[in-house]
Amino acid sequence: MPGVVLPDCPNLVNALHPLDAPPPGAGWNHAELADLLLPTASMEAAVLVGLVPRADGTQVLLTRRTDGLRHHGGQVSFPGGRVEPHDRDATAAAMREAHEEVGLMAAQIAPLGLLDPLLTITGFRILPVVALIDPAYVARPDPNEVADVFEVPLAFLLDPDNLMTQMLEYRGLPRAVLEFRYPVQRIWGATASILLNLRQRLENCDA
Repeated sequence: MPGVVLPDCPNLVNALHPLDAPPPGAGWNHAELADLLLPTASMEAAVLVGLVPRADGTQVLLTRRTDGLRHHGGQVSFPGGRVEPHDRDATAAAMREAHEEVGLMAAQIAPLGLLDPLLTITGFRILPVVALIDPAYVARPDPNEVADVFEVPLAFLLDPDNLMTQMLEYRGLPRAVLEFRYPVQRIWGATASILLNLRQRLENCDA
C-alpha cells in the first residue's frame, strides 16, 4: 500500500508538509477566529484524513459522531482527537484515534504528510494527517463515539462548485461557515475547512 499512487491525485505528496516537519503557527484560520479564542493556549489535536483507493476513484473516509459527545456531537468529522502525552507525535495520535474510533489497524494506514493546522472555537489546534487507507479495511466503529462511518468521493470534495459558504450568527456576530452540497450527510465546519485546505494545497502544487 505505501507504494500506491492515486491516479486522480498524482501530486498529493508534494502538496503536503513532511511528516517529520510539522508546520508551525497558530492555524491558517487564526484571523477569522481571533475574537472568539480564549487567551489560554489551544489544545493540540490530530485527525486522520484517510484516502481510500477504489476502482472508481479515491474516496475520503469520514465519520458521524454520536449525538451525546461534548465536542461536535452529531457532526461529520475525521477520526481524531486530542494529542495525549504518550503519543509520539500528531501522526501517532491520529492513528491511535482512528483505531479507537473506527477500528483501523496501523498496518492499514500509510501516512503521507500533513496539512496546515486549523483552529476551532472549542479551543483545539488540529493538525490533519493525510494517509492512504487499505481498501480492504472493515470499519468497526466505537458506538460511544461514532454513529456512522462512510466514504465520499475525493473528486466531489475537490470540486469548488460543491462548497458553499453559509452565514450564521454566533455570539451576536455573523460568521461564515463552509458546507459541502452533499445530499446524504452534512459536511461542514472544521471538516469542510480541512478539505478546503487540502484542495488549496493541491491547487498551489499544480500551479
